[in-house]
Amino acid sequence: MSQTNTRLQMQQVYDESDCLYSLEELQQAVAEIGREISNVLADKNPILLSIMNGGLVFSGQLMPHLNFPLQLDYLHATRYRSETSGGDLDWLVEPSIDMKNRHVVILDDILDEGHTLKAIIDYCQAQGAGKVYTAVLLDKQHERKAFKGFKADFEGLKVEDRFVFGFGMDYQGYWRNAAGIYAVKGL
Repeated sequence: MSQTNTRLQMQQVYDESDCLYSLEELQQAVAEIGREISNVLADKNPILLSIMNGGLVFSGQLMPHLNFPLQLDYLHATRYRSETSGGDLDWLVEPSIDMKNRHVVILDDILDEGHTLKAIIDYCQAQGAGKVYTAVLLDKQHERKAFKGFKADFEGLKVEDRFVFGFGMDYQGYWRNAAGIYAVKGL
C-alpha cells in the first residue's frame, strides 16, 4: 500500500471514529491521578516506570502533577506490535534503575486484559521492588481480565469495550497524537 493510501486510510479511521473523551476530560483525570499518587507516595522516594510507547503521553502529562522527589525510568514490553490484538509478550527495553526495596509505580495507557501489566508487575517484584503500584489512564470495561478482579491502584477513566486510540494509544501504529480518546468504528 502506498504512503498516500495509508495516510488516507488512517485519516478515514479518525474521521469515522467516536470521541469518547476530550483532551480536557483527560487532563482532569490525569490531574486527579496525580493527586492520588501524591497522597500515597510523596514521602516514599518512588520510581515511576513508563511503559512505552502507549504510556508516554500519560506519563508526560502526569509528571507535573507530582511535586515531590521521584525517579523516572521506562520499559518497553509489548504484545501488540501495531496490531489490534495481542500475542506473546516481547521485552524490548528493561528498566535501568535498581528497584531493590523501592516503591515502584508502573504507568500505562490502558488496562485491557492486563497480561502485559501483570508480567511487568511480576518482573518488578522479581527485581526486589518493595511495593509495586499500577496507574493507568483508562480501564477497559469487560470480563476478560488476566485474573478475576484485576484493577489498577490508580485509574483515570473507564472506557467501553472497543478498540481505542489517542493520547498515546495507537491504531495500527498511527494516531498516538490524537488529542482525545477515540473508538474505531466497528471495533
